[in-house]
Amino acid sequence: CPPPHGTSPSAAPPDGTSGAQAAPVTRADSNRADSLLQLADAGRIQGSATAPVWLVEISDFQCPYCPQWHEQIYPAIKRDYIDRGIVRMAYVHLPLNIHPNAEPASETSLCAAMQNRFWPVHDRLFETQKQWAGMPNPAAFFDSLALASGVEESRYRSCMASGIMRRVINGDKARAAASGVTSTPWFFVGNEPIRGLPPLDAYRQAIERARANAAGR
Repeated sequence: CPPPHGTSPSAAPPDGTSGAQAAPVTRADSNRADSLLQLADAGRIQGSATAPVWLVEISDFQCPYCPQWHEQIYPAIKRDYIDRGIVRMAYVHLPLNIHPNAEPASETSLCAAMQNRFWPVHDRLFETQKQWAGMPNPAAFFDSLALASGVEESRYRSCMASGIMRRVINGDKARAAASGVTSTPWFFVGNEPIRGLPPLDAYRQAIERARANAAGR
């Protein structure tokens, strides 16, 4: 999915707030926020910490092409490489302006990530995309997906109400832009970019090249 012609993915203010004056932030508040963000960041990574190859998925939950990767490519990658300790995978959020429900979907997944439930919510969001993509307000639907994935309700709702995960999303947008990413889905296998939806063999070959590079260090 490309962004609208002549534009790039937008970013809200770095702290996820509007231009209105915010209440003073105490050191305790800041420490707690940092802790929550660290949990969310760690929660959207899967695979062994000793895996020799990184796979980074840069995606938009509302992009109609991204569920195709999830359905056609991801199961084999997980079975053959992630579960076997060869690949460690991370998800980077790039909700595009043309998809109004993509950013709240990302917030939902990150508030679930705080409770180590990112990947079940990731799966459900892609599996149900056609149901929620056209909704004027999908909040209740997203809440139901998160709760069905095993999140503790009060912690999840507090996270969503705070808007804190917009910081992670804005950081992801900036990281994607700095890496030259302009559309979704987009992947990096090690340092090698893969754009769009090539066949599974393209990922297998890139993983083997990255393994060979890692072994040669």
